[in-house]
Amino acid sequence: MTSNRRIPRSIWMLGFVSLFMDVSSELIHSLLPVFMVTGLGASALQVGIVEGIAESTALIVKVFSGAISDYFGRRKALAVFGYGLGAVSKPLFALALSVNWVLAARFMDRIGKGIRGAPRDALVADLAPPEIRGAAFGLRQSLDSVGAFLGPLLAVGLMLLWAGDFRTVFWFAVIPAAIAVLLLVFGVEEPASGTAGRPPAAAIGWHSLRELERAYWLVVIFGAVFTLARFSEAFLILRAQQQGLPDAFAPLVFVVMNVVYAATAYPVGGLSDRMSHVKLLGAGLALLIAADLVLALGQGLPAIALGVALWGLHMGLTQGVLATMVAATAPAHLRGTAFGIFNLACGVAMLVASVLAGLLWDTLGAAATFYAGAAFSAAALTLLGVGDLISGKRPPSGIG
Repeated sequence: MTSNRRIPRSIWMLGFVSLFMDVSSELIHSLLPVFMVTGLGASALQVGIVEGIAESTALIVKVFSGAISDYFGRRKALAVFGYGLGAVSKPLFALALSVNWVLAARFMDRIGKGIRGAPRDALVADLAPPEIRGAAFGLRQSLDSVGAFLGPLLAVGLMLLWAGDFRTVFWFAVIPAAIAVLLLVFGVEEPASGTAGRPPAAAIGWHSLRELERAYWLVVIFGAVFTLARFSEAFLILRAQQQGLPDAFAPLVFVVMNVVYAATAYPVGGLSDRMSHVKLLGAGLALLIAADLVLALGQGLPAIALGVALWGLHMGLTQGVLATMVAATAPAHLRGTAFGIFNLACGVAMLVASVLAGLLWDTLGAAATFYAGAAFSAAALTLLGVGDLISGKRPPSGIG
């Protein structure tokens, strides 16, 4: 097993930056679907539109932040700006008076996430030796996931302490967001050369795209189809609420999901350095299909908890692996652009998936939303069975 001591200190610090920002974000996001439905009168379709626009914005903005970080050959400044913008957006949720106001706050928050995401991932790739890159991405993802379950857990405690006052609870999210920004500014050292000694890449251009090889584009196509199966987790909360979960305990859905996610992301990242990425992704997709079917058919909170746990397990098996595959199939001097394009494709798919999920929920019922997710998961699993992606071998490009 990869030794933790081999992972550079700055990668650990990036992990803790992600942890604190996720505490802040998930404290809000784990309550937001219920707040929109019960406090602002939103429909499932409106929730899907808000979440789809927000999450796709984060992914699409990564195209430009990644390319800019490649152009200047520096990552940290963009990451600081992105985390700072996310921190500034937090008070807007406490002040929101309408669904449109929530959309504006989510839009600002996710722009910040989009700005920081690709430079941060490229920075991890720059800092980590190739032989432990999977473990490095897994470590950062695992710490991110720790924050993602601590945030909802804190939300439950604060909701009980403040008698279900959503707005007061939202104000507490400002504190961990500020800590995240300070850790990034003072705790992370960028390598002397962020692009492995290569001259700065030009901003997004066709000549740059031609340097990205076929193996990389196969990862992009697969990522987009996979994302169609992964609509917003807001619908997991709405499904649990539909089965009788009280508003104050709604964040426990994210707690269950992220405990499982955090427990698996780092060991799976290390495992991905030694075994086929394709096998890990196939197992993750099989788990996502199982999660969707349990959530569609299950009755009662124990069944919903099982479905949510399976959802978290599939994330642990796939998210760090996808990032590792992007890094492995892109030239070092274009990693920021590569992560950006990958996230552009996934962003468009996320918008379609979340809006479709809300539409199906409102017109055909909750079960139809999860059946559709299972169908898209099966399509992604089928895609893994064709072309060079799925030989089960591990070619030099790192894709298999």
